[in-house]
Amino acid sequence: MKKILKNPGAQAFLASIICILLGLLIGYIVLLFINPEGAAESIINVIKNFFTWSKPKTQLKQFGNTLAKTMPLLMCSLSILFAYKVGLFNIGAAGQYVAGSCACLYAALAWGWGWLPCLLFAICAGAVLGAIVGFLKSYCNVNEVISGIMLNWIALYTTNTVLSGVKEVASPYTMYITDVNPSAILPNLGLDKLFANNKYVTLAIPLALIIAIAVSIILNKTRLGYELKATGNNKNAAKYAGMKENRNIILTLVIAGGLAGLGAAMLYLTGYMRWECTQSSVPGMGFNGIAAAFLGGLNPIGAIFASFFIQHITDGGQYVNTNFYCSQISDLISSVIIYLCGFVLFIKITMNGILARSEERKAAKAAGKDGDK
Repeated sequence: MKKILKNPGAQAFLASIICILLGLLIGYIVLLFINPEGAAESIINVIKNFFTWSKPKTQLKQFGNTLAKTMPLLMCSLSILFAYKVGLFNIGAAGQYVAGSCACLYAALAWGWGWLPCLLFAICAGAVLGAIVGFLKSYCNVNEVISGIMLNWIALYTTNTVLSGVKEVASPYTMYITDVNPSAILPNLGLDKLFANNKYVTLAIPLALIIAIAVSIILNKTRLGYELKATGNNKNAAKYAGMKENRNIILTLVIAGGLAGLGAAMLYLTGYMRWECTQSSVPGMGFNGIAAAFLGGLNPIGAIFASFFIQHITDGGQYVNTNFYCSQISDLISSVIIYLCGFVLFIKITMNGILARSEERKAAKAAGKDGDK
């Protein structure tokens, strides 16, 4: 059993399960305190999500909606973990996601671009914000967390201003891409038929999965990945070994920013959501990516499953019984679970500490027995 627990993959999986169960338990306790009558039903509905529906066709369609929102979250998760593997905390992923939203929506609605150039433009917008953070980190010694947070708000209000030029006259939301420029909608490749003709199931799903695998290969199987991780582990040692440490830091955040920007395009170019030009808070997708990255054990493949779970729980919150609770209670439950997902690394460290102490006690007992002999 101890051999299994020493395995990093097993530790990550077990730590994730513990965090999930704790989150659900705390959410259930909160519901009990508010109104015990509907607590059990509501927490079960949160877990079931689209399985709450009785008809299989409706279940498939709602499952497709969850998948459509999982892919942007996965991209934000990959953005976070890619930077973290190189010793950087890319909290600016939220702003890079916003920049990608601005770029793809404006290109689609104002310039009439097709889906591919819109997608690439979103990647470039996120990458530019990442490059700014990387440049400030490399040449001005500005902490990436500070510059990333500041750029989040700059990106938000810049996006609100820019997209006000392509919003509806009578509402704060941008125009429907399907009405203005259908060529900007991502192709579905026939995947929609697998999900009861859900038009939001598009190319984004296989593309996101391919990118997750590519990130894993780059980090673990390539010279570039080795150099990036070496720079993150020890900048001075990397410089001594002949690596260009400043270039690697900037490149890391450019790639991370591009991933977050791509995530935004994967959502808005499906037509599933529109941008609200009066937003006063940064969208939570970038911040939820932090939880997904850690819940997935900072592994690109693990991030796929972690992102789906977090989005599954978030969407499941809409099925909380509003006869017993206010509508905001679903957000509260989802937030508690997402918050606890960030403790995966802490639980792994705790598990390693317990195992190490157990080994020490075992070794001390063995030494004592040898001394008695």
